[in-house]
Order: sequence, then C-alpha cells, then structure tokens
Amino acid sequence: MSEYIFKLPDLGEGTVEAEIAEWMVKVGDVVNEEEPICAMLTDKAAVELTAPVSGTVVSVAGEEGDMVSVGAALIVFATEGDLPVAEEIAAPAEVEKIPVVVETVVEVEADAPAATADTSPGGAKVMTSPSIRNRARDAGIDLNRVRGSGPRGRILKADFETFLATREKGSPAQVPLAQPLTGTTEIKVVGLRRMIAQRLAQSSREIPHFAYVEEIDVTSLESLRQHLNSKKTAQQPKLTPLAFIGLALARVLKDFPQCNAHYDKERNVLIRHQGIHLGIATQTSDGLKVPVVRHCEARTVEDLAGEIRRVSTAARDKTATREDLTGSTITVTSLGRIGGIVTTPVINQPEVAIIGVNKAIERPVVINGQVVVRTMMNLSSCFDHRFVDGFDAAEMIQALKDLLEQPATIFMP
Repeated sequence: MSEYIFKLPDLGEGTVEAEIAEWMVKVGDVVNEEEPICAMLTDKAAVELTAPVSGTVVSVAGEEGDMVSVGAALIVFATEGDLPVAEEIAAPAEVEKIPVVVETVVEVEADAPAATADTSPGGAKVMTSPSIRNRARDAGIDLNRVRGSGPRGRILKADFETFLATREKGSPAQVPLAQPLTGTTEIKVVGLRRMIAQRLAQSSREIPHFAYVEEIDVTSLESLRQHLNSKKTAQQPKLTPLAFIGLALARVLKDFPQCNAHYDKERNVLIRHQGIHLGIATQTSDGLKVPVVRHCEARTVEDLAGEIRRVSTAARDKTATREDLTGSTITVTSLGRIGGIVTTPVINQPEVAIIGVNKAIERPVVINGQVVVRTMMNLSSCFDHRFVDGFDAAEMIQALKDLLEQPATIFMP
C-alpha cells in the first residue's frame, strides 16, 4: 500500500488558487481512475477534476467553499503498489465558462427511453455525486426535479439540500391555514453566487455611482417594431425593444466615448474603446451572467437582435464560451416585463456605465395642451462619477432619448 498525493494543478491564465465548489467523494470512498472527484471554481471557469489513480480516499484539502492554492495537496489516495507522488498534473478541460458580473428545452423523440429518477427525459444520466444519488433514492426523490447549479448542470450538495428544505410537506387541504413555521435553512455562499456577491460589493464600495433617470416616449418605436415584426413569418425571430436600444446606444456612444470605457485601477488608466461590445445582463438558474454582443456599431438591427438572443440563450443553458462571457465595454440590464418605475443598477466593473431599461407602459401624457395616451418607458442608468461627469451622462441619455423617440434617425448614417 502506498500514498498518492494529488496536488491542485494550474488551471490556466495565471490562476493561483481555486474554490472547492463540490466534493464528489469523501474520506473512505474507493475511487477508480478517471472518476470525478471534485469541481473547482476559479474567477474564469468551473473545472471538474478526475482521479489520476485508483485508490481509497485518505484525506481531502477542506470543505466546499474553501480556497486551495495551486500546488497544494488537494486529495490523498491510498493505492495498491508503488506509485510516485504527483508533482504536476495537466490542467483539465473547462466544463463551463463563467462571467464576472433557463432552461434548456430538450426535444424527445417518440421512441425515446422513459426518464427515471437517475436520468433526464432524454435518457441522459443526471449529473451528480454517488452520495446525492443514494440520498435521493432513499428519500424517493426524482433528481430530474432538482435544478443543478454546478458544471454542466451538475446537482451539487447545496442544490439537493435546498430542494429538501423547500419541497412540499403535504397538500394545502392537509395543512392548517395558521400552522406556525419553525427552523432555519443554512446555505453556504459558494461558487458563482459567492463570486457575484464579491464583485457587486466591490463595485458598490469602489465606484461612486451617479444615477440618472429619464422617461422616453417609445410610442413610435413600438409602432415601428410591431410593423417590422408583422412582416415576419411565424418561423422568423421577432425584433425585441432591446435590439433597437442597443443599436441606438451604439450610435450615441460615438459622441460619448468616455462612457464606453474600462478603468484599469492597477495602472490607473482609463481605456476608451472604439468598438462597442454590449453586455446583456441575463438572469440564469445559476445567477446573473453578462454575455456579450460584440461590435454593435457594425451590426444591423436584425443582426443585433439575433446575437442578443444567441448569447442570452447560451448563458441560460450553460453553453456560452469564454468569448461569449467576457469583454463587454458597457452593459444594458432590463427587468423586462417585471419593469418597475426606477432601478439603480450596479456598474459591471471595469466598465464605467450601465443602462437600465424599465417596463414600457401606456399612460396619459400632456402633449400640446392635450391629454393623450402614449407608451412611456424609463431609462435608469448609472455612471462612474470619477470618470463621467454628471453633465456628460445627462447629455448622453438625452441623445439616446432623441433617437428612441424618433426611431427613423437610428438608421441614419
């Protein structure tokens, strides 16, 4: 019997440490070579590691949520025979690209195998650890009902615990209306949620946000959009308001380059970008991600709408690449149908501006002394006041307002 120490490999791009997102094995487990042992999370990607040898787990580096330095012992195996201590292991392939801030529809053939508690409706095995699979089987839980937040949709222990804590205890008829509730549920903040929390806190702490809200009359814009969509077939994708807003923003930023910029705090340099790479804040099952539509200044409204749809879908179904999820120069965030009157979005560092889109609603407006019904929408935007003066921010939003209220001008050179 010998001991094999598996050290955390270099996961690429200057990574010096990684977070333990999930242990798939525990001390005492017998593991075969190439079986998954854990998922590690860096600032750039979630990475699944596999066992380099077959053996029994003797010890692990820490608990889920703990940080491990590259080169430090991650897991120790007891193996049969003489094996060298692992000094350097090639970095594994990345399994999910994550940005630093829904569901996939699967078509099932008529003769597809029926889903079981361990397989998806398409017949693929649900991704999770053996221990969770055993717990689900003992509890009579169908793992297809549990939303996984790990790499490739893997069900992590936190996902399973959350499902256990929130699943129904009985039908409404069996539960008294005034039944008191007791107890608490503790959910460790790890993975993408931890990363989101850290970056939002850092943005709020370091950036003096200047908020500017303006109402936009989008009646003509909506009329144009509906007219263009009426010319499309049922199979052709429809144009969304966000595509027109993105195109108008690309036109405006040519005159306000200070808003299409990054601040490099390490070098104390403001970097103004000529290309306009629009971040699209997208809510996913894992949390907020920001896929990127590149070079909006060179796209048509049709092209822009299609690319917004593509990158947003990729972020939701976890197929987005690193290229899809990095490099935005300014971000648009929209609550869509939820709307709201005013929002105060947090700037996506290292950017210096973010445009918040609120719900468009019909309401009475006074025009030329007459009360008329118009479709109105608020833009709630925030700017880094260190580099964007309030006057310039207001002028930019006013220029954007002019284009959106006279949508034909969006398409003029």
